[in-house]
Amino acid sequence: MRLLIFTWVILCSMPALCHREEQVRCGADRLELYLPLIGDRNVALVANHTSVVGGKHLVDTLLSCGVRKSQIQKVFAPEHGFRGEMAAGVKVVDGTDPATGISIVSLYGDHKKPLPEEMAGVDLVIFDLQDVGARFYTYISTLHYVMEACAEGGIPMVVLDRPNPNGGYVDGPVLEPGFVSFVGMHPIPVVYGLTIGELAMMINGEGWLGNGLRCDLQVIPCGHYVHGKSYSMPVNPSPNLTNDHAIKLYPSTCFFEGTVVSEGRGTSSPFEVYGHPDLDGDFTFIPVSIPGISGDPKFRDQACKGRDLREFVPEEGWTSLQLQWLLDAYARFPGKEEFFTPYFEKLAGTSSLRSQIEAGWDEKMIRKSWQEALDDYMKIREAYLIYD
Repeated sequence: MRLLIFTWVILCSMPALCHREEQVRCGADRLELYLPLIGDRNVALVANHTSVVGGKHLVDTLLSCGVRKSQIQKVFAPEHGFRGEMAAGVKVVDGTDPATGISIVSLYGDHKKPLPEEMAGVDLVIFDLQDVGARFYTYISTLHYVMEACAEGGIPMVVLDRPNPNGGYVDGPVLEPGFVSFVGMHPIPVVYGLTIGELAMMINGEGWLGNGLRCDLQVIPCGHYVHGKSYSMPVNPSPNLTNDHAIKLYPSTCFFEGTVVSEGRGTSSPFEVYGHPDLDGDFTFIPVSIPGISGDPKFRDQACKGRDLREFVPEEGWTSLQLQWLLDAYARFPGKEEFFTPYFEKLAGTSSLRSQIEAGWDEKMIRKSWQEALDDYMKIREAYLIYD
């Protein structure tokens, strides 16, 4: 058996070994580090369309490397589904992967955490999802629930790490007690500056699983990666993040999801444009229904006026959240009492940001209010950094 595993590792690692020395290697590319951990074990994967190895899905890669189909007990799929075909917030249903016949179990909607009976017969869980480094991106909430299920069942978990495209800075309000939700489960800033593997270590190390639980965790690190290094994703992480620029804007423009202003869903440039029928501006867009991407966007088939951010690049580089658009939209919106929705507090992780904006605080004052909590977080973060 050891000889077989060694052969699989050599054959399956050859494409990755051909990379240039400076090119980032994701954890999933480093088959030589985690195939031996699988051996004859029965595994469950937490995977979706971002779980690729050299353009090939992780499931197909493992099968081609000698892992038997019978060993892959099931695949747990997060928001957007196993193949990334579901729009945000759309119910993901259980089923079977038509390409392999492997069982797919949804971890979205009312069922966010694997049940004990779903973990029965599983010897190892392999987690491989591409995060974007924003606290409200739900893949990290799925990470938490899977770690919790593994800890409760005494099942080891391996995280195949991937670069954080917003990993070059830390910014935003830290989530406060009382604002925990599926779009914010941990006391971390909006932009937290960790890879998903480092965050898993922090969740474990800080005791955030609760009840004294601790996951038997191993992280397969990226190769040739440091925080802030440019990284272009081979596939879109979700249907409404369609390019690297949108991913950079996402931590800032996602706040519009907690307002009456459209964040551009239902257009070809979600999170790169924003607007509302009652705002002024030279730029106009009309959200439409796009199957699998935006079924019923805000202001469907209505003209929205606002701003086009597709060419925006900050002079100082991508080193902070951009609050000016939220502040400007609020200042120019005629019905201020209608501007925010209850969802805004969940995204912000605090009630302070909304009250500060309504009170007329400028960006400098708002940022100053974050600083003490950010300083405390940075001290905690230091202990979990893999990539310095």
